[in-house]
Amino acid sequence: MTKAPPILIVGGGIAGLFCALKLAPRPVRVLAAAPIGQGASSAWAQGGIAAAISEGDTAEKHTADTVAAGAGTVDEGVVLAMAREARARIDDLLTYGVPFDKDLEGHLVQSREAAHSERRIVRVKGDAAGAAIMLALAAAVRASPHIEVMQGEAESLIAREGRVEGVIARDAVGRAFALPAAATVLATGGVGFLYAVTTNPPQARGAGVAMAARAGATIADAEFVQFHPTAIDIGRDPAPLATEALRGDGCTLINKAGERFMAKLHKDAELAPRDIVARGVFAEIAAGRGAFLDCRTAVGAEFAARFPTVYASCMSAGIDPATTPIPVAPAEHYHMGGVWTDERGKSSLDGLHAAGEVSSTGVHGANRLASNSLLEAVVFASRIADDLRGATLKAPRAAAESDLPPLARGEADAALVARLRKTMNEKVGVVRDEAGLGQALEALVAIDRAARLPATRNMAATALMIAAAAWSRRESRGGHYRADYPTTDPRLAHRSAITLEDARAIANA
Repeated sequence: MTKAPPILIVGGGIAGLFCALKLAPRPVRVLAAAPIGQGASSAWAQGGIAAAISEGDTAEKHTADTVAAGAGTVDEGVVLAMAREARARIDDLLTYGVPFDKDLEGHLVQSREAAHSERRIVRVKGDAAGAAIMLALAAAVRASPHIEVMQGEAESLIAREGRVEGVIARDAVGRAFALPAAATVLATGGVGFLYAVTTNPPQARGAGVAMAARAGATIADAEFVQFHPTAIDIGRDPAPLATEALRGDGCTLINKAGERFMAKLHKDAELAPRDIVARGVFAEIAAGRGAFLDCRTAVGAEFAARFPTVYASCMSAGIDPATTPIPVAPAEHYHMGGVWTDERGKSSLDGLHAAGEVSSTGVHGANRLASNSLLEAVVFASRIADDLRGATLKAPRAAAESDLPPLARGEADAALVARLRKTMNEKVGVVRDEAGLGQALEALVAIDRAARLPATRNMAATALMIAAAAWSRRESRGGHYRADYPTTDPRLAHRSAITLEDARAIANA
């Protein structure tokens, strides 16, 4: 019997590992930029997974909340189907050993987060869901004989005659190697490290988006970037996060004078959609009044037990959150845009699927609803696995040695990367305008031309598409706010699509 050709999964976060496990017994290779369990934004997710599984909650309610938060560009049918799969995917994670919080009767404990109408967040130890899920999935992957894990940084897709047949990657010393594949699944994560202030790890550089775009894939909703309103402002890169669950449990946002400012900006105050809260925090800081998360009354002495991750981050900076308000600032947290996929995770290129933050499925619209990201990751990873597990796939052709690029290593582009991150933070951040976006486009084109390393060029390509899409959308909607177009235009209530060539044309116009 002929052995089935391997399926390649690029990325070692929740989407990648879950897909690999669900593909059993099909042979799978997982290529990760860091040891599995490390270097993935998934492990840093604090809130948990949104799932309408409690009494009185429904998939329809979950969908309505998602559509409302998504500001007019959510694909409602895709969300409803996802919400209906939540119970099954939570059961899968329990089977893999994820220790979700339970009450004394063994029922899952659920919390509420911003813009949710019900308590539907399944979590672990208050703020440790991502780390716990990653730990369990990594252990399951290591114990699975059908999965081979490799370490390396993917650089480009192998595309022949309109079909993706694997990737070119580099090892720790910068040597290139080819990984041919019968099918390729991108699960490379987000774009956080394109910004100078982010809650994401350094591996979140938007490489998957750039790789797909260079091969000709359509990128959707690139302009929609979510900034978390309560990154802990203690000067660290990446910035530690004060989970939204704190506000869900009653913590308030105050300025230096001790005044709550969100109540004046939205009827839901601290539990308003993230984009509104982020702009509220941004405005207080810009005005010199500062912004702080006050947990003294709502959590107080129970802080260490209920939110140990946040507590440790604060205490490491000499802040006791039980007695002192936590300084906070907006930070890049999640990219609603990414590689366009259909409802089964298939991209616009043959042989290429995408799952997790690198993808854009229509679930998040212009503004992701809290804790929908991990649900989307496991739902779409499972669908991709279902489609590929029994598929008849053509064995890939081997790459010739002459096809491999030369050695690339070192910090040759460190100054360019710092410039890129500063540009994105200042010109393509929480508040944007035409002049700033135009300056960003000019700077990003120059950075791309000056770059010596392929990884830097990938960063510049993804940043360019984000900036170009933001320049093109002349309105404010969800995570995309234009100071020069501060209102929402009903005529633009649709998703966007862009290619790398489109972005270059906009930048050079």
